[in-house]
Amino acid sequence: MQNAHGSLVDVPGVKVGHAADALKQTGCSVVLFEDGAVCGVDVRGAAPGTRETDLLNPTNLIDKVHAVVLSGGSAFGLDAASGVMQWLEQRKIGFDVGVTVVPIVPAAVLFDLTFGDPAVRPDPQMGYRAVNAASENPFPSGNTGAGVGATIGKMAGMEKAMKGGLGTASASGPDGLIVAAMVAVNAVGEIHDPHTGQTIAGACDAQGNLLDLQASVLNSRDSHFSAGTNTTIGIICCNAAFTKSQMQKVAQMAHDGLARTIYPVHTLSDGDTLFAATTGGVESSVNIVGMLAAEVMAAAVLDGVRAARSAHGVHGLAAS
Repeated sequence: MQNAHGSLVDVPGVKVGHAADALKQTGCSVVLFEDGAVCGVDVRGAAPGTRETDLLNPTNLIDKVHAVVLSGGSAFGLDAASGVMQWLEQRKIGFDVGVTVVPIVPAAVLFDLTFGDPAVRPDPQMGYRAVNAASENPFPSGNTGAGVGATIGKMAGMEKAMKGGLGTASASGPDGLIVAAMVAVNAVGEIHDPHTGQTIAGACDAQGNLLDLQASVLNSRDSHFSAGTNTTIGIICCNAAFTKSQMQKVAQMAHDGLARTIYPVHTLSDGDTLFAATTGGVESSVNIVGMLAAEVMAAAVLDGVRAARSAHGVHGLAAS
């Protein structure tokens, strides 16, 4: 059952930390697994920015990750993962190679360079601060971490965009199963509530009234689908006793949650990437976990957008 007040940290063994430059409007979020987690990934967007995702292929050696980074800053923001690696190495958390440990830290980035200051991006220092702040405590949604620079509805141009944000949700299943999501919503398209069929956010006019984005794009030869300028990135966490290949399937199924809430999604302008990690301990089936993963991912998208506050003249749904 979905928990409207749930969080990614509801999953045992998961800690989350955030850091941001609120003035320059960019940030990063770190999911920490001090005891390691089995992880898969699925990339659906055509313009991704990622790090260490090849390691997550089920045919490859590494079987556990120690953190996952979601960051703003486009490809520059991948540098935040280096600071997370430094923090982990200092605590001897990583893959043991004999002479040292090598922390395994996959990452994905979204494009927020047109919001705030394009010269300021998440760097190793910001990544270090984020992981150092990681805890099991619930965290605020909206203008938090990787969601600080997120915007949505950019198909009609940045001047009509609305504020996106970081969202989270969780659900419980049989035998103590917990499935949770965290997502930074930075979509080129608009956001639909799958329960009502209503558009809740997207492109808007100067008064904050929603525009018919679908009709506008379909009836116009011109579009604002600039390659690689958007992207929704997120992670599913659970406590199922799964392998890498099973977690890869969960990541694939979790994308259904994006498709239920974001229109359009997985475009040439997006680098949509979802990780799926498990701390283990509960016997379950991929079908059950994948079904719940799609549900909590959809709920997390709505949470992130509804909690987003106006910033830099871009309208958000939440009261500022």
